[in-house]
Amino acid sequence: MGFENTHCRECKVRHKGRFNDIGSECLDTLSDNKTCNIYKKGQLLLHEGSRPMGVYCIKEGKVKVFKLGQQGKEQITAILKEGDLVGYRAMLGDSLFHVSVEALEDVVACHIPKSDFLAAFENDKALHSKIIGELSNEVMGLTAIITDLAQKPVRERTAAALVMLRDVYKDGSNESEPVDISLTRESLANIVGTATETLIRILHDFKEEGLIESKGRKLTVKKIKLLERIGGVY
Repeated sequence: MGFENTHCRECKVRHKGRFNDIGSECLDTLSDNKTCNIYKKGQLLLHEGSRPMGVYCIKEGKVKVFKLGQQGKEQITAILKEGDLVGYRAMLGDSLFHVSVEALEDVVACHIPKSDFLAAFENDKALHSKIIGELSNEVMGLTAIITDLAQKPVRERTAAALVMLRDVYKDGSNESEPVDISLTRESLANIVGTATETLIRILHDFKEEGLIESKGRKLTVKKIKLLERIGGVY
């Protein structure tokens, strides 16, 4: 994987992320002070319990956000992709990272120092509005996740997880087109909040019902509307 350390203004994924409408002066400052690096599959970008020194903007690839529970079991809380911003929640809360972030594949991410990001957050109205809006949406999203884990059966949670992952992996695909998801069964089970063996049985049922196809670790979501109905996602 190769990349060019271009100006943020010329970044192809900027329009997907938080810096789309940021003012030119703040954008220039962020671009001048960022450091872009390649993170190999399995490499940590952020480690739970460490102190924030900056934020990461994902330029290429996908990462998982997870927290370790009892007996070291992972609970994956999000899969992030190109254009997403990582690490700003702990920074704005002046706290340690409460999650870890790991590359699911080879990833290019640009690190923006804490002081530069906080200055942009305070001085740029567009960035400030987007971040506050996202934090608000996250609270509502976490409420829904907690409710789902407490009340929805595993089959429904698995369908909802596949719908969410389809949105992450679709890369502009038509709503009706099948979408490939490259994720280990263990990772998918950690998103759903169930044992890997249970997850495999449910995926087998979905395959028998024609909702998905599978080959190796790759899953192909075929009938998104039916999965939305099963998962209660509308």
